[in-house]
Amino acid sequence: MLINLVPEFLDAIAGADPVAGYHRYFESHRALLSAYWHNYVIEPTGPHFHEVVRDTVRADRHDLHDLLARLDVAALAARAEAACVEAFELDVPVDVVLMVGVGAANAGELVVDGRATAFVCLEHFTGVANAATHGLGLDPELLPMWLAHEIAHAVRYTAPTSRAELRRVVQAQQGFYSYWQTGKLVSLREHLVNEGLAVQAARALSPGHAEWEYFGFDRRQYARVRELEGVLRRLVAPDLDRTGLGLRLRWLSGGMSDEARTVQRYVLPERAGYFLGAQMVEEAVRERGIAWALRADAQELMAFTDAAARTA
Repeated sequence: MLINLVPEFLDAIAGADPVAGYHRYFESHRALLSAYWHNYVIEPTGPHFHEVVRDTVRADRHDLHDLLARLDVAALAARAEAACVEAFELDVPVDVVLMVGVGAANAGELVVDGRATAFVCLEHFTGVANAATHGLGLDPELLPMWLAHEIAHAVRYTAPTSRAELRRVVQAQQGFYSYWQTGKLVSLREHLVNEGLAVQAARALSPGHAEWEYFGFDRRQYARVRELEGVLRRLVAPDLDRTGLGLRLRWLSGGMSDEARTVQRYVLPERAGYFLGAQMVEEAVRERGIAWALRADAQELMAFTDAAARTA
């Protein structure tokens, strides 16, 4: 189901007291927005939370207003959602949410009380970088690509036919997805194939983009990952079956220090695990299709990779 929160957000901060307006907006959508803050920003309480809210409501958003004036974003998202429903053989409800964030993730996935959400934050997709909103200036034509990526995660986490380790952990957490708890409890192998499947899903549903865009890289970062490909495969291998938040952050998160990303004297490119994960699942997607692969156990996926390596 498509949910467009953007008009409500803009109305909330347009009043005489935009801070109070944001808090009313937050309370109206507390379950969703508190999960967004917890997973992608900070805990929504205390002085730092209020400081971020103040900066958010005061930011100049002329680029967002220009985007909404020239593009029917809701229609674009609805078409992308419909394509995903068919291609992923969706057998579970997924909410697709258009929203304005606080400058954190440009897109993401949530599970709240067993129901999955794929969201995009439009401040990042105006085509114009905006320091006040921390907007990345991504082209709005990338919205379907990112929605496909996040809906793919939603399928893996909540589909009744999913055999994924992540689904089992989300269920054990009473139907809630936490980036931090899954980082602690889920194997690095599962985290890598999870992101790799989302990359492959985005390729299938939104073809024609530059290769590095599917990984969230720039051209230089993509070239560096390709240059280190063999080294990265060797470095990740001993940790694939281990769990630990530090491993997830090292291989899949941006913003980590060089020290945190150093393994055997190599400084890993940020989010290099997206590239490795896409390679790990490529054979399974080719052989069985994206809908099957999204629901497969990591070992099932790796069997196709191993078989291809033996016959190479």
